[in-house]
Amino acid sequence: MKESGNGNRWLMLFAGTIMLLFLGLIYAWSIFNAPFKSVYPTWTVSQLSMTFTISMIFFCLSAFVAGNLAKKISVKKVLWIAAVMLFIGFVGVSMLNPENHESSLILLYILYGFFGGSGVGMGYNSIISTVNKSFADRAGLASGIMLLGFGLGGIVLGSLVNSVIEKIGLFTTFRILGIAIAAIVFIGAAFIKPPAVDQKKAEEQNAAVGYTAGEMMREKTFWIFVIWTVLLNSASLLVINSAASIAVAFGIPATLGLIVSLFNGVGRVVHGAFFDRFREKKSTMLNNSFVFLAGLLLTLGAVFQAAPFILLGLIFSGLGYGGTPTLASAVILDRFGPKNFAVNFSIANFSLIPAAIIGPMISSALIEKSGGAYNSTFWMIIILAAVAMVLRLFLKEQHAHK
Repeated sequence: MKESGNGNRWLMLFAGTIMLLFLGLIYAWSIFNAPFKSVYPTWTVSQLSMTFTISMIFFCLSAFVAGNLAKKISVKKVLWIAAVMLFIGFVGVSMLNPENHESSLILLYILYGFFGGSGVGMGYNSIISTVNKSFADRAGLASGIMLLGFGLGGIVLGSLVNSVIEKIGLFTTFRILGIAIAAIVFIGAAFIKPPAVDQKKAEEQNAAVGYTAGEMMREKTFWIFVIWTVLLNSASLLVINSAASIAVAFGIPATLGLIVSLFNGVGRVVHGAFFDRFREKKSTMLNNSFVFLAGLLLTLGAVFQAAPFILLGLIFSGLGYGGTPTLASAVILDRFGPKNFAVNFSIANFSLIPAAIIGPMISSALIEKSGGAYNSTFWMIIILAAVAMVLRLFLKEQHAHK
């Protein structure tokens, strides 16, 4: 399959990746913390971090909504809705009143959290679920490339946005971002189309391929896989959110700590290509092994105060964390078919919510209890990865197309 039926599928993959690069900016919330704190000094750290939590919740919820909308309207219209929500969210933030701290915080939760998070979620689900249909033969690679773009959005654009804020201010930057991101999603929607198939083939596919959401959720293997992703994401998030601080604690420059973000992106492509070649069993075990190895290397680094081990541990943490969402996309498509993939994929993505809560919560508790030492945190990574590896043994082979 070389063409998608609506033009070159590689052009669609390129367009989808560029769109996801800009949508991935939502992961760069940390760069907005200091600027908002300077404008609203009464806001606490927890109040600011709640903005990101809200955006992640609506990211997952809106992806589910987008999957259901795709059954009733075209993916182009879903992406247009996403563009409008992003425009309202970002441009709305640019109009916050610096003098009114209380109402501005509530509006920030609504504009960035609800509108921004929902716009990103709808765009994310629509792009990945549609483009993957044209890459049934290379779904892992396609997912990896698109998720590389999404993951790099927070790094590449985040650094650029930080410089822009320093030059023109926080609110003007949000106004420009709102216009730019909405325009890119609106225009890019023209390139994102499902593959054209003849009526006979469509009828055959509808009759033979694809679990409904209800059927998928009644499968024990689905829940085993979801718990597996929660365990690995939680283990990785013990490190991901504190990579720079961990690096500094062991005498490594903070900038080198960000290497975890680079390999997060690399891991998405590596695991995607590996899945296409070796399929689910070997690719999931490889991903699991990377997370386990990360915990082992970090523990050795902490015990022997060896910076090289810490740096290698951060690299493997990035590789492991980057692989999990890529494999989630490819595995859900392979196990439960393309027919209802948009909805099924969005349901699987709900695993991000417990992981985003469990990982940082465990990390904070362990670091506080140990007086700032990371040894127990690194041991917890090994434990979570080991439990995930045992759980993985209970996943039986399952393919929707068979």
